[in-house]
Amino acid sequence: MQRKIRVAEQQPSIEFTCEIPPPAEEILTPDALAVVAELHRRFNPRRLELLAARVTRQSELDKGARPGFLPATTEVRESDWRIAEIPHDLVDRRVEITGPVDRKMVINALNSPAKAFMADLEDSCSPTWANVVLGQVNLRDAVNRTISFENPVNGKVYRLNDETATLMVRPRGWHLDEKHCLIDGERVSASLFDFALYLANNHDELRARGSGPYFYLPKLESHLEARLWNDVFVAAQESLGIPIGTIKATVLIETILAAFEMDEILYELRQHSAGLNCGRWDYIFSFIKKFRQCPDFVLPDRGSVTMDRHFLKSYVQLLIKTCHRRGAHAMGGMAAQIPIKNDDQANAAAMGKVREDKEREANAGHDGTWIAHPGLATIATTAFDSVMNGPNQLDISRDDVEITADDLLQVPGGAITEAGLRENIRVGVQYVEAWMRGQGCVPLYNLMEDAATAEICRSQIWQWIQHNAKTIEGLDVATHFDRLLDEELKNIEDQLGSDRFDAQSFNDAAELFGGMIRKQEFDDFLTLPAYEALA
Repeated sequence: MQRKIRVAEQQPSIEFTCEIPPPAEEILTPDALAVVAELHRRFNPRRLELLAARVTRQSELDKGARPGFLPATTEVRESDWRIAEIPHDLVDRRVEITGPVDRKMVINALNSPAKAFMADLEDSCSPTWANVVLGQVNLRDAVNRTISFENPVNGKVYRLNDETATLMVRPRGWHLDEKHCLIDGERVSASLFDFALYLANNHDELRARGSGPYFYLPKLESHLEARLWNDVFVAAQESLGIPIGTIKATVLIETILAAFEMDEILYELRQHSAGLNCGRWDYIFSFIKKFRQCPDFVLPDRGSVTMDRHFLKSYVQLLIKTCHRRGAHAMGGMAAQIPIKNDDQANAAAMGKVREDKEREANAGHDGTWIAHPGLATIATTAFDSVMNGPNQLDISRDDVEITADDLLQVPGGAITEAGLRENIRVGVQYVEAWMRGQGCVPLYNLMEDAATAEICRSQIWQWIQHNAKTIEGLDVATHFDRLLDEELKNIEDQLGSDRFDAQSFNDAAELFGGMIRKQEFDDFLTLPAYEALA
């Protein structure tokens, strides 16, 4: 169903290609949509140019080029400058919890012991129209402190505590469109849609409550993409009469190309920056994707690509050094473990891994870290409390660190195993199936999986097939992939039971997942073709 509305008397009108859920009419207001339309009309051409530049850069990498620190921006890296002052409610970020924008999750995350909650419209949110626009309703209600949720099964009511975590929002990346909203007959940028709706609907209330519009920016590949975000921030603040610099944004360094431009990214956003984050899972995915045509960059099982590997350790150290030199927070990565019920031994082992990971981050000099479950908040907080004497570690300069391009590009050794191949298939298929049902954050085998880990699963198998890899047991991945896919589907059916398996869409998910792996050309993001099939 299409619905047209007039925005700021400009024609042609904005069109919605499906029904608007009634609560969403409260956030899809003419004023809010006027901001969406203004930003899209002004900045979408630049977005498309930058996406085209990604394609050109990938072609260069496919031909053997390797990234390095940019000669043209040497002065930015070598000169002394600092970002603008950090707001009071972002000074202490030692633990941040992340998750999708469904109503119960928003309440529980804000009520958790974490210092901040990153409400995610990106990798942990399947972008059904209902999830996107009702998620904005949930965020509006959270800002207004009117949000509540009643469990339909047991009647339990969830409400916000008096004291809550600081709210941050992650819009979708520059590469994504919102297909349910057309401006001038063109799909709107999903980034601009998510950002503008949240800002337009909440900036007044956030200011009244002593906070502000705080964002996480995903999937950037260059400082020019950060510059675009900064220009969007300035334009939106001017349009809404908000003081320049009110918006604050933390950039996820989750692509290998962005790792070479950390200083430049902070510089472009210096009025609006709140730091950088080690988006470790997407970073590994990017490492595979960017060097996909190079046989020397084939990675071993994803389970063996841990943060102590040289290329990842180097990336962490460079991020901390860069951020602290500029007065910016250096945030650690996600702990994907979740508490394990009814198995004390397994739970103790999982929580031990979380503790070790968070102690590593705190001792490296990070100012905070991510968790995916409230049950990990105490472990993460204790790890940082044991090291930090204040609200952050901005005084840790890491002058001992000297990272070269070779450090960032050092390929880790290790084995490709049949067990690792099967795990990638099993996790990838189950994640895609859940995502197609509208669930973007999926607990699988005692880990919280999102699109980033599913992308590692998919890209690793594609890479192994592309370069004729064999498992340590001698299996040729290309020859045996279809057989193993069928076997893992049967294993999933045995695990879930036939009734549940048949009621869901595992065969369709396997067809989509397997089809992307068999293609000669690599799909840059799993979510791009999947989104076209998403109801």
